[in-house]
Parts: sequence; structure tokens; C-alpha cells
Amino acid sequence: MALTDAPPPGLRIFSGFLGSQRTILFHQFLVLFLTFIAYASFHASRKPPSIVKSILTSPVNQTETILSFDHSTGWPPFDGPTGPHRLGELDLSFLLSYAVGMYFAGHIGDSIDLRIFLTIGMIGSGIFVLLFGLGYFLDLHSFLFFIVVQILCGLFQSIGWPCVVAIVGNWCGKERRGLIMGIWSSNTSVGNIIGSVIASSVLVFGWGWSFVVPGALMIIVAGIIFPFLAIHPEILGFELPGKNVEMNIEGVPLVDSETSKDGIPESESEPLVAIGFIDAWRLPHVATYAFCLFFSKLVAYTFLYWLPFYIRHTGVSGVHLSHKRAGILSAIFDIGGVVGGISAGFISDTLESHGVTSFIFLSLSIPTLIFYRLYGNTSMVANLVLMFASGLLVNGPYSLIVTAVSADLGSQSMNARALATVTAIIDGTGSVGAAVGPLLAGYISTRGWNSVFFMLIVSIFIAACLLVHVVIREIRAKMNQGRWLFFSFFI
Repeated sequence: MALTDAPPPGLRIFSGFLGSQRTILFHQFLVLFLTFIAYASFHASRKPPSIVKSILTSPVNQTETILSFDHSTGWPPFDGPTGPHRLGELDLSFLLSYAVGMYFAGHIGDSIDLRIFLTIGMIGSGIFVLLFGLGYFLDLHSFLFFIVVQILCGLFQSIGWPCVVAIVGNWCGKERRGLIMGIWSSNTSVGNIIGSVIASSVLVFGWGWSFVVPGALMIIVAGIIFPFLAIHPEILGFELPGKNVEMNIEGVPLVDSETSKDGIPESESEPLVAIGFIDAWRLPHVATYAFCLFFSKLVAYTFLYWLPFYIRHTGVSGVHLSHKRAGILSAIFDIGGVVGGISAGFISDTLESHGVTSFIFLSLSIPTLIFYRLYGNTSMVANLVLMFASGLLVNGPYSLIVTAVSADLGSQSMNARALATVTAIIDGTGSVGAAVGPLLAGYISTRGWNSVFFMLIVSIFIAACLLVHVVIREIRAKMNQGRWLFFSFFI
């Protein structure tokens, strides 16, 4: 990783308040806070497309009585019967460029200053989010314009996660790393909530403002990050707080550097040979978790991009909600995601079995989605409860899958340089699923929402099935330890 010798300009100017005389604990909290708001702003800027979907398309039924300010008939080229198809293709263009860009962003970040690279990603993302919103003010209706903007925005957005994860990894030692990263990684759901509220609140002034405000906010946050974010303790005169830990692109430590008898890390005492891409696929459980994450992310991102549209067009208690209210209401799903990630981590630590916990969450999410589809529109209370439960159960396995893979890799005797390749395979495959889900939802939704939910339930079922042999292996390991003996009747 490239390090700069000088502290960030803001820390130099305000050295009396934020200088190196402060404890390393103070600077650790400062870095956690700055990276938290940085990536929360990334996710906040991704929410506007889902909030404005119902405005860009034509109303489902022009004779409906709609309790809102909106009387629009859609925005070409997203109006008409093929509108949802175009919106799905728009999501695909963003998410595919994001998935591809993520493979390269980490490598580029290793060669330049992460603070500068992160700032470039934030400013670039903010500019292209603004450009999308300007399509409203400039009365643009070119589908190619919106596609190009989304592709370029996805590339800049891919810079964010590898950068913030690497910086947090530099500052956080081994002690309580799992708890710290678990709480810190809630920045994604917090960003989704903030983005939903902001985009929905300004929607009354025109859908363009739902992009302009989050885009401008992101550029403002970038102006805070650049002068104050120290990417490494050494530039402030501190020693590293713990062993270097290789991080995957989702921010989970993979395996601690082992120390030889002479006190020299094995990674330094022995040359490391990078594993081949095909060989990495052949490692135990890599393909299993890669495809499991594919289907798990497919479901999570379909909700991320289409939930406000679904709420707006299905109604609650026979009443179709306004665009603003539907957007704000969709934030309940993300609140459930925050609780789900924390609770799933706690349960997995208690059971000492990540695969079993992921399987339980995935299995419970199937009946929950069925109930949400059948009864979510019967009353507001039912809608809120079932939406919260869906977010909790759908988003929980996402972080656990990555954690389970890292735990499995950490228990294997293998070349540490293989970990980055394996992680890129797993997270990259998951990001492809995240791109496919919203696209399919755009096409299938024209046939009815029962078809969309059927797709989601089948995806979760496949994800759970992929973990069956991992679950059996973990249960047998517990039984060999004299625990979980009641499973002997089934296995």
C-alpha cells in the first residue's frame, strides 16, 4: 500500500485539536467515523433510482385515486408498458460496471494514496449522480444518456468499498475486530435509510432533486474526508495497533499473519506464490459460497432497487401511497438489515457455526417473503412488521457468508496470497447476482408481482441448498466434539 509521509492537511492545520498528541484511540474513532460517513454517502447516492421508479414509469391505472401530489404520466423513455424493462436495464448497467470496477479498484488503491483515491471516487460518483438528476431539468429523454451516466457512476462507486476497508484494516488491531467491523459495516444500511429519506422528501419538487441533493451531499462529504482522513497510523507517528490482516473487499479479516519461532511473520520469512485463478476456484467451498452469495445478493439488491416501486404500486389497506411515503416506508427494510447483520453475527458466534446460522436465516426468509407478499398489504402494521422481518432475514446471511468463507480459509494451510483471489471470486460473483436480480425484476414485474416473489423465493431456496453440505460438515464436527448430539437421529 502506498503511504504518504505527511499527515492530511486538515490534521496539520488543526494540530492543536486533532494532532498526533491525541491518543491512537482518538484517531481510531476518527477514522471509523470518517470512513463510516464516507461509505454511507456512497449508499445514500444509490437509493434515488429506486425512489423515482414509480414516477418515471406510467401509472399502473390512470383511474386510481392516488393520495399524492403526483399526476404525471411517466418520463420517456421509461414510460409505457416497457418502462420497467428499461429501468431494469438501467440497474444492470450500473451494477455490472460496479462489479467489474471492484476487481480493479483494490489494485489501483495499492499504488496510490488511498485518501486521494477515495476522494476521487466520491467526487466522481457525486458528479454522475448529479448528471442523472440534470436529465430532469434539461428535459433529456435519451436512454443512451442515462445508461452512460450509470455505467460511469458504477465505476466511480466501485472505488469506495476497497478504500474504506483497507483504511479501517490499517487502524484496527486484532482485538474485537469482528465486533468493530460488524457495527461499522452497518454504514451500508444507514446510507440506504438516509438516501431513502432524502430522495423521498425532495421528490415533491421534481424527481431530479432526488438525485441532485444526494449527489451534492456526497461531494460535500468528500470535502470533509480529504483534509482529515489519515490512511495509516504511521503517518501520525503511531505504531500499528495489531498484526496486519488481509482483508477481503467486504471488509472481513481473512487470516492473521502467522509468526514463526524466530518472531518473524511467515509471510516475510517465506516467499509467497500467488495462486492461479482456476486453482482458486477448486479450493474447498469456494465455488459453493460464491454461488450462494450470487443468489443471496440477487434477492437483497432486488429489494434495494425495487421495494419503493412495489410499495407504491400495490398499496396498503387498499390505499396507494404517495411516492414520498412509499420511499420512506421502504427504509424499514434497511433498518431490519442493520438488526439482522448484528443479530446474525451474535448468533453465529454463540453457535460457533457460520454455515448453520446462514442456513437458518435463509430458510426462515422463505416463509417470511411468502407472508409479506400475501399479507403485507392488508394493514400498515402487517406491512411494517413483515418488511422489517424480511430485511432482517434477507440481509443477515450476506455478511455471514463472507465471514464463514473467511473462517474456512483461515483454517486451511494455504498460501495467503490466494485469499485475495478467492475473495475476489466470491464477492465478484455475488455482485453479478446483484446486477441480475434487479434486471429480472424489471422484466418479470410486468407479468405480476407474484412472479417476482416466486423468483426471489427460488433464489433463496437455491442459496440455502448450496449450503447443505457445509451445514452437514459443521454439524458432524460438533457431534465429534460431543455437542449437538440430538442431530445423530438425522445425520
